[in-house]
Amino acid sequence: MKRLTSIDALPKGLRFVLAIGVFDGVHRGHRRVMAALRRAAARYDAQPVVLTFDPHPAQLLRGSAPPSLCDTAERLALLEREGVGTVIVQKFDHAFADQPPDAFLRRLCRDRQLMALVMTAESAFGRDRAGGLAAIRSLGPTLGFRVIEVNRLANEGLTVSSTGLRNLLAEGKLAAVRRLLGRDYAVIGQVVRGDKRGRGLGYPTANLHFDAPVALPVDGIYAVRAGWGGRDPLDPTRRADGVASLGVRPTFEQDGQRVLEVHLFDIDENLYGKRLRVEFVRRLRGERRFSSAAALVRQMDRDAARARAVLESNW
Repeated sequence: MKRLTSIDALPKGLRFVLAIGVFDGVHRGHRRVMAALRRAAARYDAQPVVLTFDPHPAQLLRGSAPPSLCDTAERLALLEREGVGTVIVQKFDHAFADQPPDAFLRRLCRDRQLMALVMTAESAFGRDRAGGLAAIRSLGPTLGFRVIEVNRLANEGLTVSSTGLRNLLAEGKLAAVRRLLGRDYAVIGQVVRGDKRGRGLGYPTANLHFDAPVALPVDGIYAVRAGWGGRDPLDPTRRADGVASLGVRPTFEQDGQRVLEVHLFDIDENLYGKRLRVEFVRRLRGERRFSSAAALVRQMDRDAARARAVLESNW
């Protein structure tokens, strides 16, 4: 897959179809858009291209972005698996945001042949989001492209959306998240040094740091699968099952900051500095405060045994 950093980097003379969006999480609704993109590319003998953004447009337009459902590297890997040939990761700044939709499309079509634009009823781009579906349809005949509308996907009464996924994660509804994503939810963070309390309790943990805010499920103890190493975040060279604690560690006096700690089964390896991808398979229980370290260890033994059983039954 080709990765470009600007729409101006698209080759001259390119015959292409395009989908525009953040595509955070690359959930089943996004995959429906990608399927329409592939079909249009085959129909018009064109290249499938996705235009996405960094940073998230909301960061510029509203001063803050929602916590991400996947980082840029994982998003691109997921899009590549959906058959996208070229992805433009466009810097979203004031100059780009201020373009009227017709000026943006003329810039995009300059010396190139845009055959089709894949959109949903909720799609909108350009200054003040003026480029909605109806407005872009009216520009199509002038600029020589077609608009292909994709209906939003619903699953068991739930609309598949990035916002909906964040809400379900906050409620701890991992099974629903899995249905809407089509896979277990995962986060990627860098392993940093902690206070080593877990090692003293017999459960050494990898503490994860995130470069930017990520969407995390509700606090609790989880059966997880982890991977690290290699260039493809979706296909790591090393893997292990484990149990993870997400929360503020109420048994010990802390600063109230949420921490994700992962204990990997049967692994004795220095992971400091490595990027660890953690898949949340099942929530085992909520976070609790224990009267002593010994009581906590007894519960950790039970949690680890249950996590092993859950993961063995979920292959």
